[in-house]
Amino acid sequence: MKKIAFFLAFLVLAFLMFSQVNNANNKQQSSNQDILPIDVTTDASELSGKALEWYNKVKDGDAAAQYELACCFHDGLDTNKDYKKALYWANKASESGSPEGTFFIAVSYEKGDGVAKSDSMANEYYKRAYAQALPLANEGDARAQFVMGKLYYLGVGDVYLNYETAFEWYRKAAEQGYDRAQFFIGICYQRGDGVAQDYSQAVFWLQKAAEQGYARAQCLIGICYQRGDGVAQDYSQAVFWFQKAAEQGIAEVQYILGVCYEMGYGVSQDSSQAVYWYRKAAEQGNADAQYNLGVGYYNGNGIAQDSSQAVYWCRKAAEQGLASAQYNLGVCYYNGDGVAQDYNQAVFWYRKAAEQGDARAQADLGNCYENGQGVAQDYNQAVFWYRKAAEQGYARAQADLGNCYGNGQGVVQDNKQAVYWWNKAAEQGEASAQFNLGICYENGYGIAQDYNQAVFWYHMAAEQGNAEAQYNLGYCYYNGNGIAKDYSQAVYWYRKAAEQGLAEAQNNLGVCYENGYGVPKDKEKAIELYRKSAEQGYEVAQNNLRNLGLTW
Repeated sequence: MKKIAFFLAFLVLAFLMFSQVNNANNKQQSSNQDILPIDVTTDASELSGKALEWYNKVKDGDAAAQYELACCFHDGLDTNKDYKKALYWANKASESGSPEGTFFIAVSYEKGDGVAKSDSMANEYYKRAYAQALPLANEGDARAQFVMGKLYYLGVGDVYLNYETAFEWYRKAAEQGYDRAQFFIGICYQRGDGVAQDYSQAVFWLQKAAEQGYARAQCLIGICYQRGDGVAQDYSQAVFWFQKAAEQGIAEVQYILGVCYEMGYGVSQDSSQAVYWYRKAAEQGNADAQYNLGVGYYNGNGIAQDSSQAVYWCRKAAEQGLASAQYNLGVCYYNGDGVAQDYNQAVFWYRKAAEQGDARAQADLGNCYENGQGVAQDYNQAVFWYRKAAEQGYARAQADLGNCYGNGQGVVQDNKQAVYWWNKAAEQGEASAQFNLGICYENGYGIAQDYNQAVFWYHMAAEQGNAEAQYNLGYCYYNGNGIAKDYSQAVYWYRKAAEQGLAEAQNNLGVCYENGYGVPKDKEKAIELYRKSAEQGYEVAQNNLRNLGLTW
């Protein structure tokens, strides 16, 4: 099971941090407009840290505390994610006069978090939020000013989108020390929304919010340090802030902190710590973390090897649509690792990943079609999927597509096209393609005959352990084809191939021992090698034994 390096996930996480800003897109209408939950049970035992602090304050009817508790349940901060409970407390805050609570309800309707999606209900609550926020904002209420900023930033309810006005409302709230406003004003500076882009100012405001413990700001300031945006690049500082956010339960940051520990980015490499954070995020449903935890179980990195647990977590991620997990789950089914071997299931998961553009899955799906494993044999479909992967530059698929052209399977036989695809794969180090390209150069198939080039490609493949290439290279040395004749080198490469059980090489190495070519004469050794070759059905070796008056 393989894993992609996930440090690019920092960019993905930046997008996640902005998701609160851009949630006005991709609206969907629902005909079932659920009413808000009337009551849910919140137990102090399920809370810790800030979530518990806010819960202790809601008993006094504190609207701000009710809103903050809603955010804790929504984001999984010091408690488990629960959109229903988040919406319940947002509604309580709204009823207590909090425009933030009302705005939260609008977003919940728009996104379908804890309630059925409904544009009309979302718009109604955005209007209510504006009506609640405006008078309070004009009186200097920081939370209301923040809501005014979000309304203008998104252009929802009775408000037209205006970044400049949004920025001014954010600034008013930020200057009063409100952490969320400081976070969003940092985003405005980072993106140049309503103000000239200024990464140093972005860091200034993000740092203010982060130092107050605002988890999303801690995450984003960590990304700034990781990328060197507005501050000197410093992986250790990035990890410092990621750790702060991860400890508050942000799953995406827990996942990235796991990556930092696994790869040694800004912290000493520690596979067990990587597993710890992957598990934290995985248990919250983060697909990337579920996949990496599965890979950890598969390879035994930071945790005892357990193929069944690898499959368990890989399946969790695959069912969420993560292509790399779908591919690896297919591999597990194909090989019977951690699950009963099942080619049909392998094909099912390969196809899922292949349709998302995963080149490895496309190549393996092509292989299933070529060999009729889990699906009816279909060379045309094999070529279709090999080509998909080959055009993405995947070497193994390029080699397989070259084979199809060379053999005329699923496509008209065409040596030139075979050479074209084998060359692409060979240049990426694919040994089978290097060997086939050597054959083409040696025999002039689809390209001008060139013994020197044949030797070059045989050597490239032979060094990677390709037995047939080792044999052919030995043959070239034996006969002086494309290289100076050298029996000792011939013996060297024949031996390499013979040790892998290649009958032709065993026979030719036997010839060398019988005649003393490149080695001292040794008839008994020659007979031993002839027998090994003959027992595999190689007729030349059988004849060599007959000539010695022997059988096999």
